[in-house]
Amino acid sequence: MTPWEIAAGGAAGFVAGAVNALAGGGTLVSFPVLIAIGLPPVAANVTNTVALSPGYLGGVLSQRAEAATQRQRIRRLALVAAVGGLVGSILLVLTSDDAFRNLIPALILFATLLLAGQERLRARLQRNHPSVDPQGGGEPVPRHDPSWLAVPVLFVSIYGGYFGAGLGIMLLAVLGILLPDPLPRLNALKQVLAFVINVTAALFFLTSGKVYWVIALVMAITSLAGGAAGGRVAGSVKPEVLRAIVVVIGLSVSVVYAVRYWF
Repeated sequence: MTPWEIAAGGAAGFVAGAVNALAGGGTLVSFPVLIAIGLPPVAANVTNTVALSPGYLGGVLSQRAEAATQRQRIRRLALVAAVGGLVGSILLVLTSDDAFRNLIPALILFATLLLAGQERLRARLQRNHPSVDPQGGGEPVPRHDPSWLAVPVLFVSIYGGYFGAGLGIMLLAVLGILLPDPLPRLNALKQVLAFVINVTAALFFLTSGKVYWVIALVMAITSLAGGAAGGRVAGSVKPEVLRAIVVVIGLSVSVVYAVRYWF
């Protein structure tokens, strides 16, 4: 790869890390850049997953207090998330570039629509899941999880291992619908599961032969730097404005790819 292509990938990683820290949807920025600089579709997705996966650790660490109160649930669902992430990553590697190329417009559009509805979903979940126990104890009332909770988590995890954009939103939606816990606990659980899914997929991709290592390493460094920068300016940047920009980018990219690959 040329220095200019590596620089473009690095810049995309930085922007993706910052966008993830501020509003979410960083993959909608970095993945199209990897396609634009010439990576084959499947390799672009694999490289993007490997490069951005370390950034999920920051989300877990920021939510570790809430996650610590859910150890048994996390142990149970993390295994499901790992299996789903592995299945999704295997399916991706088995998908031909031509087949995946035809899926790209639909996948990007789906992730973009999820991002566009993120705040509406969050507001609805906040109404349905108060931050504390309404009986006044300040702690959530223990309840049993649905016995079939693992099934939707598995399907979302497969999607996460296969593509991943919008994964956190999908996880939060499923958990919010099926669990009665306060939103901070749901968000912490979501962060842990998203981390497990992405790291499992990334570990499998390490042996796939489809990782462009130079650009993956550059993007890993720049995405971490972007995440740190995004965290520092979080108070001065309106997430809804940035989210709207990313949604416009996602919609535009999906239309461009649809015209290019479908017509």
